Amino acid sequence: MKSKEEIFTILQNVTDPEVPVLSILDLGIVRDIIVKTNDEVEVIITPTYSGCPAMSMIAFNIKMELVAHGFKTVNISEVLSPAWTTDWMSEEGRKKLKAYGIAPPQYTTQNHPNEREVVVPCPLCKSTDTTLLSQFGSTACKALYKCKACLEPFDYFKCH
Repeated sequence: MKSKEEIFTILQNVTDPEVPVLSILDLGIVRDIIVKTNDEVEVIITPTYSGCPAMSMIAFNIKMELVAHGFKTVNISEVLSPAWTTDWMSEEGRKKLKAYGIAPPQYTTQNHPNEREVVVPCPLCKSTDTTLLSQFGSTACKALYKCKACLEPFDYFKCH
């Protein structure tokens, strides 16, 4: 029987369809794994946003990955409470976001400043001379910023 730790290792291969450099573990959306038998497992996930369009694809990809590793029955349960927070993202995930050109969250939910006062460094040139263009970026979980130094637009993964 595979252990929870072995299944977590397998799930490192499942990526976010909207930000493919991040695994679902980097995002922190896997809440729990329940190994029922040698060939049956349940994975409990929480969406980054209620109604996130990527969740059905993520659930499908989890199932396919675990079936490929010998599980015959894979159940996915979606839990909405407590709500997902960027605090659940791994430090490695934050580094991957930055390397990918998306500014990672700049604070935690425990230390939540006024969003308009947050300084968001450019992930491309590292300048802090940036400005918010829109609270809505390429997906609901991102805002659109522009760097005044290199003049490039970039997404910022919003804290919540």
